[in-house]
Amino acid sequence: MPTPFDSAFGALFTAALGSATMERITLLLNHVIAAETVATDRLKAHSGRSLQLLWTGWPPLLPPPPVVAFTITPAGLLEWCGDQAPAQPDLRVSLDASNPLKLASLWISGERPQVVIEGDSALAADVSWLIDNLRWDIEDDLARIIGQAPAHELAKASKAVSAGLREAVRALQGLVSRTPR
Repeated sequence: MPTPFDSAFGALFTAALGSATMERITLLLNHVIAAETVATDRLKAHSGRSLQLLWTGWPPLLPPPPVVAFTITPAGLLEWCGDQAPAQPDLRVSLDASNPLKLASLWISGERPQVVIEGDSALAADVSWLIDNLRWDIEDDLARIIGQAPAHELAKASKAVSAGLREAVRALQGLVSRTPR
C-alpha cells in the first residue's frame, strides 16, 4: 500500500522529470527556430507575448502532461514558463491528444496534426507559419559532428527505421480500432 511519502515522492519525481523534459524540448525548439532567420524575425515582432499548448482529450490513464507555456524573447526564441504559466496567454494552441498513437504517427511522419489556434491573430498567423514550415534538419546537425557522408548514411538508415515505425503504428492503430469494446 502506498504511503503519503510515496505519493509525495512520486509527484516530486514526475514534476522534476516533466521540468527536465520541457527544458530540453525548449532547447530543441529554439535550435530549430534559430536555424531559420525568417522564423526568429517573425517571432521578434511578438516579444513578451505568451503562448500555451493545450492537450485536449488527454487519456485519463496517463499521467497529466506538464504545463506547456512559453514567452517569446526579444531574440525571437521561446522561454518555457515552467509553473508560472500566464493565466491569460496571448495565444492558445490546442492539440487533440485523445489518441496518442495517432499523434505519434503524425509526428514521426512529419505531418501536421490537427491544431486549433485561438488568440491574437498576428501571433496566430506566425505560429501557424512556424508549424507549417519549420522542420528539424537532423542530417545537417549530424554532418557538423561526424561529417557529411556518414551523416547522410545515418539519415538514410533512420528514414528506413522511421518508415518501419510508421507502418507499425498504423498496424497497431488498425488493431486497436477493430478491437470490440
